Amino acid sequence: MVNTATRLITLVMLLQRRPNQNATQLAQELQVSVRTVQRYINMLDEMGIPVYAERGPHGGYALVRGYKMPPLVFTPEEAVAIYLGASLIEKIWGPLYGESARGALAKLDNVLPNEQRREALWARRSLLVSGLHQIDPLLSAPHLETMHTALREGRRVRLLYRGQHQPEPLQREVDPYLLIHHWGWQYCLGYCHLRQAIRAFRLDRVQELTLLDQPFEIPADFDLHAYLADQPFPGSEIQVRLAFTPDVALVALDNQAYWDTLETQPDGSIIVTFTTPDLERAARIVLAHVAMAEVLAPTELRNLVYERAKAIAARYAPAEDLA
Repeated sequence: MVNTATRLITLVMLLQRRPNQNATQLAQELQVSVRTVQRYINMLDEMGIPVYAERGPHGGYALVRGYKMPPLVFTPEEAVAIYLGASLIEKIWGPLYGESARGALAKLDNVLPNEQRREALWARRSLLVSGLHQIDPLLSAPHLETMHTALREGRRVRLLYRGQHQPEPLQREVDPYLLIHHWGWQYCLGYCHLRQAIRAFRLDRVQELTLLDQPFEIPADFDLHAYLADQPFPGSEIQVRLAFTPDVALVALDNQAYWDTLETQPDGSIIVTFTTPDLERAARIVLAHVAMAEVLAPTELRNLVYERAKAIAARYAPAEDLA
């Protein structure tokens, strides 16, 4: 929640970064009314922060020349955001930024006022993220730092890579564009010279990685957001529709975190949708509800669930049936 103290600090930073803004411009930045901006200016003056107004077409509010806001002035909520953000970065990228995240938190502990420190410590005990990383980030650790160096220095890499359902690895040369954490896995998105196209490489499937001396530049017209909109990363994601009959509708309601949408039908049944990166993960989710839900779409998933169910039934057949 944005409070007055937060907006006052933001106002000082706006004036420090770009002086001579008028009340209308500041109101748009702060998303408040012009009258509120004028009230904030008066409050800053009462606090001893030197703000003055210049008249004329190019005039506006500014801080007295030479005034600088003290460093690391955070509201309790901002301190919490920094603490939780650093902790999350450590979990997502493992050893790549783990030490840096811990170092940043140690420095904050040394400079934050007691109120902010208490709020941050309370949040770290009380606001937890669990189950975000279904995949151990250490699986990518052997190659993550080298790939990070290649990105920073704009250098090509040579890798021995085994793709999904590919029994033998292939050697490729890749210009790495960016690292992505997606569905619990770490990927490198870049230009593959073997395929002459942009490809995504899951780092835990890289068997060998060599940093080359050959430089490259990301094309100026490459737009990541446009690329992902045209081709969802790291391939076509699967949209699944499930139907829960009225007698097991409560199962759907009790697991709403799984679903993208949930619609209750006139007869009391429930239809849900969810998205997964591939059929394999979709089948695992569905099989967890196999006695309670029916796959409506896609057909490929229905067929896969059927085959898996047959294999499970055969494996767990009673002993007398195997005689």
